[in-house]
Amino acid sequence: MAQYGKATYWDERYTKDPEPFDWYQRYSGVKDLIAQYVKKTDHILNIGCGNSRLSEDMYDDGFSTIANVDISKVCIDQMIEKYRDKTGLSWQQMNTTALEFPDEAFDAVIDKGTLDSILCGEGSTSNVGKALSEITRVLKPNGVLLMLSYGIPDNRLSYLDNDAYHWSVQVHTVPKPTVSASAAQDSSDANSVHYMYVCAKGDSES
Repeated sequence: MAQYGKATYWDERYTKDPEPFDWYQRYSGVKDLIAQYVKKTDHILNIGCGNSRLSEDMYDDGFSTIANVDISKVCIDQMIEKYRDKTGLSWQQMNTTALEFPDEAFDAVIDKGTLDSILCGEGSTSNVGKALSEITRVLKPNGVLLMLSYGIPDNRLSYLDNDAYHWSVQVHTVPKPTVSASAAQDSSDANSVHYMYVCAKGDSES
């Protein structure tokens, strides 16, 4: 799906279908993992936010400051209008490969399918490298990237496990919403789980 990397594709999609859509998991499916690594007072960046309810649900759960970015202007305009009363949520059109934030601006970055989408586009390897470099740049020391993906560790760790990003990586499995808990216990079955990659940045880049 090479078009996944193009803003025109997403603008057209959100114009035709403005209804909220959550890729992979709703907040309830990842709530406990997020709480394990992210504090309610943290400054959070949600990359490739789309029109998911994730930030709304996190805000309602007490996370007070969440910046949301997406490549689609249509989507961002819709979200600005929808959530104008939730002052702790901000919305900006932005490309994850070129984030317009200062260094060390966020305690946590959340990605629910965005890097997977980039990997489906043209120049995928180069663009994922740019995105990950930007993410580690805007993360504060001891900050964390939580990346939810369908990609198995043998593949995704080849991108994430890189000394240049100054972080350590842990992998958690999350049962897919349509899979029973007992079936998901067999993490060798990639069809039954999503993967949460937790990339914890060190306290310095020395």
